[in-house]
Amino acid sequence: MDRISELPDELLVKILMFVPTKVAVSTSILSKRWEYLWMWLPKLEYLHRDHCSEPGCKRLQSFLDINLPLHRAPVLETFRLESCSLHFKPENISMWVSTAVSHCLRELDILHDDTEPAKSNILPSNLFTCKSLVILKLVGEILLDVPRVVSLPSLKTLKLQSVRYFDEETLLRLLSNCPILEDLVVDLRDYDYDYTGKLSIVVPSLQSLSLFIPYRREIDGFVIETPNLKYFKLMDHSISDHYCLIEKMPCLIEAYLEVNLPDMKSIIGSITSVKRLAICSEAIMMLGEGFVFNQLEHLEVCFCTLFSSDRVIEILLKASSNLKRLDFSFMDHHVPQGMVYWNQPTTVPECILSSLQSFSWSKYTGEPEERDIVVYILKHALHLKTATIKSSGSSAVPKFEMLEELALSPRASATCQLMFD
Repeated sequence: MDRISELPDELLVKILMFVPTKVAVSTSILSKRWEYLWMWLPKLEYLHRDHCSEPGCKRLQSFLDINLPLHRAPVLETFRLESCSLHFKPENISMWVSTAVSHCLRELDILHDDTEPAKSNILPSNLFTCKSLVILKLVGEILLDVPRVVSLPSLKTLKLQSVRYFDEETLLRLLSNCPILEDLVVDLRDYDYDYTGKLSIVVPSLQSLSLFIPYRREIDGFVIETPNLKYFKLMDHSISDHYCLIEKMPCLIEAYLEVNLPDMKSIIGSITSVKRLAICSEAIMMLGEGFVFNQLEHLEVCFCTLFSSDRVIEILLKASSNLKRLDFSFMDHHVPQGMVYWNQPTTVPECILSSLQSFSWSKYTGEPEERDIVVYILKHALHLKTATIKSSGSSAVPKFEMLEELALSPRASATCQLMFD
């Protein structure tokens, strides 16, 4: 017998955990000593790329039907399945998940691809009363039909991406029975006309929330009550008219907003205690000057917002009296637009005079409108330590010329270091 095979079972199982499940299972043919070792694995991952052909999927289905009920690990740390309904029957998937749950499952991760809308429920009822479940991730054509009896006392992380909801109360009923939930991701799906009602997220324990409403998704509106939230990401791209009601988030540290809503008052009013804010919204101008970010230290403004009005900068900076870092950039997948002519504020914002230490501009083209803003900040920022200018490769102005122009411009801070990238 080789030396590895002489090691204790516990150590061999730990070694098998470092290889993909498919490889771990294949070790069963090595010898009688290895035949059933993989059945003690606490982590099982069956990925579509490992069984992408129809014959491969059928073999996997047969394998799971026979072997999963015989699995010996008392606790399953992770059960991950990438499936396709063209090859896997819903009742089989439901049985596999139910079996995994019976092993004190801690993490369930299902990605279910299908070209047809989900009509069958692949989630067994015992999943919704699993006391050990800590992480639940559901992605794709999965029908979420939450039973009346729900209890997930250990669930801390929940990700719902492009799933279908049985009715308007589905999500609310699920969240209401997750008493210690901390991290929630809800990505609604495009073209889902079966569910257009109200979206309610009421979770006192929640610390991180990411909500994505796509362009062609119609909903009546959404309500958010998360008083202990620390991180908030809202991407509301829907073109349909809908309301939003958001309660204050006094513990909020970081927020990321991409919003098309014409009425931003509820959103902005809920995040005034934020310390780091990234924002892209042309509706900022509708707010006027009635809001204040007393604790905001880091502000990132997308050029979509910056270019939408000549007073956006003034409004945001006047609301952020303690700002230390200011960045202008394009958020993910956003494209350049023509910039409006910028009017200098009648009075210099307090943060520029008293607190701003870092400033950056991405994809700088050297156009007059951009140059005027950069020069203005350099001229008035008394405590500025660094100013970083990242030039655009498509600029009509020669790089050396536009950078030399900034380097020769006056600076209020004698210690300011101007850096070009």
